[in-house]
Amino acid sequence: MNEAIDYACYDHVRPLKWTGEALELLDQRKLPFHVEWVRCTSGDEVAEAIRQLIVRGAPAIGIAAAWGVVLAARGIVADNGAEAARKLDVDLQRLNAARPTAVNLAWALARMRDALENSGHDWRGALELEALAIADEDLAANRRMGELGAALIEANSGVLTHCNTGSLATAGFGTALGVIRAGVAQGKITRVFADETRPWLQGARLTVWELQQDGIDATLIADSAASHLMKTGAVQWVVVGADRICANGDTANKIGTYQLAIAAKHHGLKFMVVAPSSTVDMATASGDLIEIEERDPAELLGIGGVRTVAEGIRAWNPVFDVTPSGLIDAIVTERGVIGNPTPEKMEAAFGG
Repeated sequence: MNEAIDYACYDHVRPLKWTGEALELLDQRKLPFHVEWVRCTSGDEVAEAIRQLIVRGAPAIGIAAAWGVVLAARGIVADNGAEAARKLDVDLQRLNAARPTAVNLAWALARMRDALENSGHDWRGALELEALAIADEDLAANRRMGELGAALIEANSGVLTHCNTGSLATAGFGTALGVIRAGVAQGKITRVFADETRPWLQGARLTVWELQQDGIDATLIADSAASHLMKTGAVQWVVVGADRICANGDTANKIGTYQLAIAAKHHGLKFMVVAPSSTVDMATASGDLIEIEERDPAELLGIGGVRTVAEGIRAWNPVFDVTPSGLIDAIVTERGVIGNPTPEKMEAAFGG
């Protein structure tokens, strides 16, 4: 990492706080006008917070779930970790079911289960240490990915991003926004554009607000303006996150990502996916096998609680889409960069 650059001045926001007694979550439904924290004191409360999008973003969901296990464990009595793991099985299942698409959730819960089963009498301490490690490792990985991704971008570049992949979605610094933060800090990225990201408006409510906190100038666009923006030559890279990366390099991300990749290919732009290695799912061969979460169609029928659609209209509300590997120029994880991903390259990087 380039020690001459102070990345801390571009990293002020945190979405989770562990107090030792409770997990406090920055309520991302209320941003940007209300900064409110939700206090969770049980595993079920954490699961509900994940389900209700109080906390969102694949890495942040995984971290929150890890602390949810710590909280759930306070309700049981066990002599050792193996016994505790059996008694916590239902709690682990409830947390895992909160959001089915993001692989980080299952990955974090598997780590917590392993930590339990490999611990002895001090299994509670082992659980808390593992949750801390998951959060600390995520922050370090994000800063590493920021460096690796920014190294691919030429000076005086413009970038477009989608949804929110920053500090709000992670332990801090962010995945795709981490690359943007690093690129801005290095003076390479001079123009940042963010899609509004319907229907939850994560780009409009979260991404541009988060960048504003760090003094990074960003321009908001409607999702439907992205192709026109690309045609103007104002951007050279599309930089996005991922909720799952398959063994062949297909990636699932927030709905609307796939069409950006198609448009980027048409306009000769580069397309970068940035996510921690915990997002890689080598057990899923391709994006065709990913369960795509669908949410309440009513989310499309209004904005901010105000209905904008006539009564009796049906809506379809998939939350994610899959970008085929052939449309991706680079997958960036903390382990390195995979250019033009193929099953062979994925196996070499993540097999075993």
